Amino acid sequence: MKIIISSAPLSHMSPNKIRPTLTVLKRASWHQNIPGKLVAYEANSFCIIREVFKGAIRGESMWQVEEQDLASISIGAGILGTGGGGNPYIGMLRAREMIRRYGPVEVLSSDELRETDKIVCVGGIGAPTVGIEKIRGKQSYDALRALENHLGIKATALISNEIGGSNSLEPLIPAAISGLPVIDADGMGRAFPEFHMKTFFVYGVPYVPMVLADEKGNIAVIPQALTGKWVERIARAITIQMGSVACYALAPMTAQQVRNTSVQGSLTLSKRLGDSVRKANQAKSDPVRAILEVNPGKILFEGKISGIQRKTTQGFARGNVTIDGSGKFLDITMEIEFQNENLIARIDDEIVCVVPDLISIVDSEKGDPITTELLRYGFRVTVLGFPAPELWKTPEGLQVVGPSCFGYDVAYIPLEIE
Repeated sequence: MKIIISSAPLSHMSPNKIRPTLTVLKRASWHQNIPGKLVAYEANSFCIIREVFKGAIRGESMWQVEEQDLASISIGAGILGTGGGGNPYIGMLRAREMIRRYGPVEVLSSDELRETDKIVCVGGIGAPTVGIEKIRGKQSYDALRALENHLGIKATALISNEIGGSNSLEPLIPAAISGLPVIDADGMGRAFPEFHMKTFFVYGVPYVPMVLADEKGNIAVIPQALTGKWVERIARAITIQMGSVACYALAPMTAQQVRNTSVQGSLTLSKRLGDSVRKANQAKSDPVRAILEVNPGKILFEGKISGIQRKTTQGFARGNVTIDGSGKFLDITMEIEFQNENLIARIDDEIVCVVPDLISIVDSEKGDPITTELLRYGFRVTVLGFPAPELWKTPEGLQVVGPSCFGYDVAYIPLEIE
């Protein structure tokens, strides 16, 4: 039996040295991750790679989330999060701690998945106003392990429930601890306030079982429910009893389900958006223009926040923000209503953008996203609109996240960008 041993970290090896090693591993008929090693068997070969490359045996298109990537991802996810998904800065700090402790996290495209893979969606649930005071720990990892024990399976990859706010970073925490890869996709392409509002469920992925975990060590399992809306009601009630902040893990998906029902490339898009904002600030150029160059959209409004009404009720942050216009918007006013996420924007009572299209509020000078729990009087902001992912614009999608689902008796008119 031939034995090949590499004691050098792969991160320190040149691409020319890495690729042959990965080629051997990709051809392996069997492989296993164990702490500190990646073991692969192939015919008469036995390979040990020390300093785990997090199971990276699927192709050369993958990348890794390292500590220096987190700031950009958190900025981009905050922009896509439309005000919700949890505070992205707190999410970044939590992910950074885990990556420092356990190492970088591998990112896979859905095309790199195998048909035998079991992909688990993990995320946070609760009120963002509570989440900035009651910071989560490793509850998503606890929920993942509880789900595996409940079903008697082992997850092989993780995926985000939404690419908004801290939830976009949530899978990185259990991924770093367990050595699992995360998928460059999510179930919304933005953030939405309610559990059942995921593209996964719109297109046939089962809602249950769902496992919730809190910081005290409590675990709750929802093994069966009639509809996704019922899962939302039950999970929301449990979350309120857990202190309005919890994490969850969902029934595993197949590779084909991930390819067909998720919004692709969202983690990469978050990073690109964040990179563009940071580079624009370093170059002292316009960060808002940089955002729109990466993700086509339009400026809906510019001005200063003149009023904010916000309260936490039934596990949500609900309210509205009023913005007095400046520049070309001088002497007019915008009002945005939110339920965790920004839902509808009006200028002098005329609707200019409504769900499922994205309404994002950013700092006019720096381009940093401002989540709904952090909106304050006097902030100078720019309101951006982005078209919703195509999966939400179908009749099936609009039945779940259209304006009527939030109590608005208005027709959805897709945002037009120049």
